[in-house]
Amino acid sequence: MTSESAIMEGGCGCGVVRYRVTGAPQWASHCHCRDCRHATGAPYVTYVGLLAPQVAWRGQAPVRYPSSPGVTRSFCGKCGTPLTYEGDRWPGELHILAATLDDPGLITPQAHVYVGQKLPWVQLSDGLPRFRTLPREGPALTE
Repeated sequence: MTSESAIMEGGCGCGVVRYRVTGAPQWASHCHCRDCRHATGAPYVTYVGLLAPQVAWRGQAPVRYPSSPGVTRSFCGKCGTPLTYEGDRWPGELHILAATLDDPGLITPQAHVYVGQKLPWVQLSDGLPRFRTLPREGPALTE
């Protein structure tokens, strides 16, 4: 993905909310769950998993919204760009939407998760492992 000393920057569409990531991500994955699709309006979302202290916010702080029990999402209060996901299942982690990075090409996704909720017209042919839910909840799908 990126080196331990990497610095990545990103932010919202209007530039009011900015962030800086220091150090290598813990992981990067494409999520196909219904909640993420609804929160972003996209058929699936690519997240970068980071430890919360790796992220420093600049400009305006993102607006935080408790989107479902145990889940907080953030977005720009001015332009509405979705920025992050935080879940009680991942204490101490902050998941940033990879497309909000200034250079999303720095990220290499490692898997598709929640493929059990994938839209039927999304075709996956990238060769990445696919999981019905999460890797820790079962083996990769072979179909």
